[in-house]
Amino acid sequence: MKKVMLFLSVVVPVATQAQTTEASAQLWYNDPMIQFYILTGFLFVVALTVLMVAAVMLKVINVMAELEAKRLAAERGEVYQPAPSFWSRFWQSANDFVPVEKEKDILLDHNYDGIRELDNHLPPWWKWLFYGTIAFSVVYLVVYHISFSLPSSEKEYQAEVVQAEEQIKLFRASNPVDETTVTQLTDAAALAEGKELYTSNCASCHLADGGGDIGPNLTDKYWIHGGSIQNVFTVVKNGVQGTNMVAWGQVLSPQNIQSVSSYILSLQGTTPAKPKAPQGNLYPPADSTVIDTLNIQASLIR
Repeated sequence: MKKVMLFLSVVVPVATQAQTTEASAQLWYNDPMIQFYILTGFLFVVALTVLMVAAVMLKVINVMAELEAKRLAAERGEVYQPAPSFWSRFWQSANDFVPVEKEKDILLDHNYDGIRELDNHLPPWWKWLFYGTIAFSVVYLVVYHISFSLPSSEKEYQAEVVQAEEQIKLFRASNPVDETTVTQLTDAAALAEGKELYTSNCASCHLADGGGDIGPNLTDKYWIHGGSIQNVFTVVKNGVQGTNMVAWGQVLSPQNIQSVSSYILSLQGTTPAKPKAPQGNLYPPADSTVIDTLNIQASLIR
């Protein structure tokens, strides 16, 4: 029976997660913005591939042309002078700077403490970027604010919120038990299931009777993270970072976690063989009247 329960505790959440993932994938696939981004990315990859192939072919053609030019120059008995490369021509046109040895030709008359100013214009590459931003702004204005071909950032956010709400509904439909809906179970079958899960997974740290070992004592009224069914469910599901308490939500189904959390709360008031000292705060916390009475009694005893 124990093996069957452990098998179900692993298979059920995995199957549920698979259903939820499949439903989420359908929503993701039907999103027009995601389809647009995929298509744009695909076209970008295709264009990049074509450019790379064209660059390689151009390099091959240039090498063949250079070899032929060298051969013709040798036949004529001339010294081969290679033509400027494409990159050198592009670099010159993009920068269009005046060589250092000719800067005296563009010196202005302005002189301040020996500091002279050159009559240099902006580099062409800077102008290209500026003109590109103007063209992009026009396209952006037309697409987003005139033709409304693509949604604005606000509409994208609203669509993502709707999509997230649908995913939450699907998840809750397949996993009806969560931190907000969990209730403490008291029937014998659920507590028996919880006890079996507790013995298999929790007793190594909290002992079989809940007295506490590596983990805290589960039989007293003191809790580190709260002692409600919601608190216990959350701790069992998500674990506690920096401690030995792992996140059992990755192994157990929400129903299993509800059962084991209910069993843990049923240990309240029992007497373990070697109870560990209380840790955390009293739950539920005593009201101010009770605290004042205890303080008065303590002062009288002293």
